[in-house]
Amino acid sequence: MKEVLLEVKNLVKHFALKKTRLFQEACFVFAVNGISFYMKKGETLGLVGESGCGKTTTGRAILRLIKPTSGVVSFEGRDVARFKDRELKAFRRNAQIIFQDPFASLNPRMTVGAIVEEPLLVHGIGTRAERRDMVAGVLEKVGLDADYMRRFPHEFSGGQRQRIGIARVLTLNPKLIIADEPVSALDVSIQAQIINLLVRLQEEFQMSYLFVSHDLAVVEHISNRVAIMYLGKIVEVAPSKSIYREPKHPYTKALLSAIPVPDPKASMERTILGGDIPNPANPPSGCGFRTRCPIAEKICRIEPPKMVKVGKDHYVACHAL
Repeated sequence: MKEVLLEVKNLVKHFALKKTRLFQEACFVFAVNGISFYMKKGETLGLVGESGCGKTTTGRAILRLIKPTSGVVSFEGRDVARFKDRELKAFRRNAQIIFQDPFASLNPRMTVGAIVEEPLLVHGIGTRAERRDMVAGVLEKVGLDADYMRRFPHEFSGGQRQRIGIARVLTLNPKLIIADEPVSALDVSIQAQIINLLVRLQEEFQMSYLFVSHDLAVVEHISNRVAIMYLGKIVEVAPSKSIYREPKHPYTKALLSAIPVPDPKASMERTILGGDIPNPANPPSGCGFRTRCPIAEKICRIEPPKMVKVGKDHYVACHAL
């Protein structure tokens, strides 16, 4: 069994809303509301859910880009919250993030060479000549010419910009990469190129990916295991094949039924969920999915479901199972 690289226990992140009246009670957005999962070395865990479910907040809380309200994030058996300056800097070298927007995540005033070299400067790695060679090498690994070092981000397409973002991450040879919807802003043909690039780089560098996405078709291609998230909580987690062949949670089934089929003649039964996603500042009592669930029971209004094992490495939070 592979060694556990990252373990998250009861992670919570609540955002306080600004008061609009003098004596108004404090209100919070329950972005992440008590989730737990683990990641092994060299594996890819897909974190899937609708927009606003807390996926991005989870990734940023793991990296301490935002401070969690409560919970424990352990990296190689050590509590990330306890890291001081030097320890946190070392952790940041081993845990990196690929941002969703390749246009906003690159400094337009810096050349590509300076952007990719910056992590090496921050961590004091190599001489000037060595860093230049490292930058040229990593650009070639992501499919870009070394001569691009002198150019600026506005001279590149969206796919090329995302490759630059990936190159910036790879310079430090991290153990964990949080990929925050890295292909959602790209054309479909470019998406395939970036996904294949990530798979190849993972095989070469033996990195682990937390792949955040709302696109189940993309997640199926790259993930070893998949965690389904709804309204700040994980409702199902299982190996990729189990999720796609035998989904258990009604929300997972609805998501899978929405995947487009590339055959206009093929008929497929769709699960249409009623209502809208509840307000995360005022979530429903009991199970957060009960207001849209086609099989909700009385107990769903009262008690939040606990995660139970329903198969090999397959866990579901649902009273109906």
